[in-house]
Amino acid sequence: MRSRLATLIVVAIVGATFIVGLIVGAQRDDATGPVDLIVLNGNVYRADGTGGFAEALAVRGNKILRVGSNREIKRLAGRATETIDAHGAAVLPGFDDAHLHLVSGGLGLQQANLLDASTLDEIGAAIRAFAAAHPDRPWVLGRGWYYTPFPGGLPTRQQLDALVPDRPAYMRCYDGHTAWVNTRALQAAGVTRATPDPPGGVVVRDPANGEPTGVLKEAAQELVSKALPQWTRGDRLRAIRDAIAEAHKLGVTSVQNAGVDLPELELYDELLRKGELRLRLYNAISIEPPFSEADADRLDALWRKHPGDALIKTGAVKLMLDGVIESHTAVMLAPYANDPGTGLPDMDEATLDRIVAMMDRRGWQILIHAIGDGAVRESLDAFERAAAANRAPARGRRHRLEHVETVDPVDIPRFGRLGVLAVQQPFHGNPNPTQLQVWAANIGPERASRGWAQRSILDAGGRLAMGTDWPVVSFDPRFQINMAVNRTTPEGTPAGGWLPEQRLPLAAAIDAYTTGAAYASFDEQRKGQLSPGMLADIVILSADVFAMPPERFLDARVEVTIFDGRVVYRRAKP
Repeated sequence: MRSRLATLIVVAIVGATFIVGLIVGAQRDDATGPVDLIVLNGNVYRADGTGGFAEALAVRGNKILRVGSNREIKRLAGRATETIDAHGAAVLPGFDDAHLHLVSGGLGLQQANLLDASTLDEIGAAIRAFAAAHPDRPWVLGRGWYYTPFPGGLPTRQQLDALVPDRPAYMRCYDGHTAWVNTRALQAAGVTRATPDPPGGVVVRDPANGEPTGVLKEAAQELVSKALPQWTRGDRLRAIRDAIAEAHKLGVTSVQNAGVDLPELELYDELLRKGELRLRLYNAISIEPPFSEADADRLDALWRKHPGDALIKTGAVKLMLDGVIESHTAVMLAPYANDPGTGLPDMDEATLDRIVAMMDRRGWQILIHAIGDGAVRESLDAFERAAAANRAPARGRRHRLEHVETVDPVDIPRFGRLGVLAVQQPFHGNPNPTQLQVWAANIGPERASRGWAQRSILDAGGRLAMGTDWPVVSFDPRFQINMAVNRTTPEGTPAGGWLPEQRLPLAAAIDAYTTGAAYASFDEQRKGQLSPGMLADIVILSADVFAMPPERFLDARVEVTIFDGRVVYRRAKP
């Protein structure tokens, strides 16, 4: 009898435990049970298209569970819940940089940084200091110099010889389209007055004697870059890790790589397997002419092998169509104001049409680097012809034009009509106090006034996404948003020549860096807004930017970055 009673008691206890487990499980599955993290006392911008705000939000696992009032969210807290007080500051979706070069940016952290050098003296000091700090390196590498500090807009090898006399030196311009090298670098690469200009590139020469001046434009950079010491796999892995840490400091939780190759994709896969990829990646694969159906078949196989998930995905290709306005290589509809040419196209119209039609037919998203108004029109024409010839893929078309620094008014409505996204980097226009002067002088005041026509594209039914193009300019999203909202330099100087009516409201600029960027990578169903069910990628600022005067936007800093439901960065207290 006792044995039977004991058995019944055990069964009852097990049953009760099972029922309690079911209750707890049910609590974990609904919107009222305990949560892992809550953010209180914030001005939570939902970014869901309603313009709505809330006070607080709750996170369970790696997703947002609820968004609401402090009272609603506090009720969800348990003993193990992490609570973050936003102290009245803005709470935003994690920033999504819609156009950058992650490995190049990370490698740039291992080179002389010239982005903050605005004068010849500052450039010289930065290069000398880096060379002195790395006496064992066979080459001195750097990037980020601007055109304006140099007389005539371009440096010379003699200037770099004086800074680095003992070994080759190679400095890429901030825009990545021009290289400045010293005499030893030219000698190491075998570049002389007899070296012809390569297709798509220019070796700038002294008009008096034909000798290379030390400036290499576009494809001519490869004449010397091929002689550089090669970065190792370890260097590149370190670069990615460094870049991820930098992203977290700046509130960036997703990035879109505008041009990668297979070895780079393999690096990301390795970090994913190791659990170290704490950044969401959308990778556009670089392609260039000649590009055949067989090449496309190989990319199709790669896409099938790596269909992608919430951390890493592909499905896009990147084409270069022109250069940049500062070096007269962007393709314009009419000649430059101070040069008889109209730019340096990377391919002819027939080749562009063939490649665009081929990849559109296969369902790939196509990104085209198009800075000049001529390149913008050629790209839109190619997209329009492809859409007329091919059936739309199941996921739809979201082709993109990257940069769009100038555009003819006739072409502005075509973005919305064709469903083509404009992916812009407003801070490109004036990353230092004088850079815009060169840009505007090269194309003249009328075309310059249409620079970065972001508001016109939006008003005409187009979609915007924003990024940095890092390492071209700073990785910090605030500079891009500030320029889009205020059309001024970080110092507050008006961006001369730009029409002030192109300013964006703050919410629209933040949308371009969150919801707009998520749409640009086919991810709007899982990120880019602070709504229940969305991935918990969140940035908490130091102030409520929505309550501040727009011109004070840069006063706010990133306080906390939350990635995949976990805090990955907290700003150290001063």
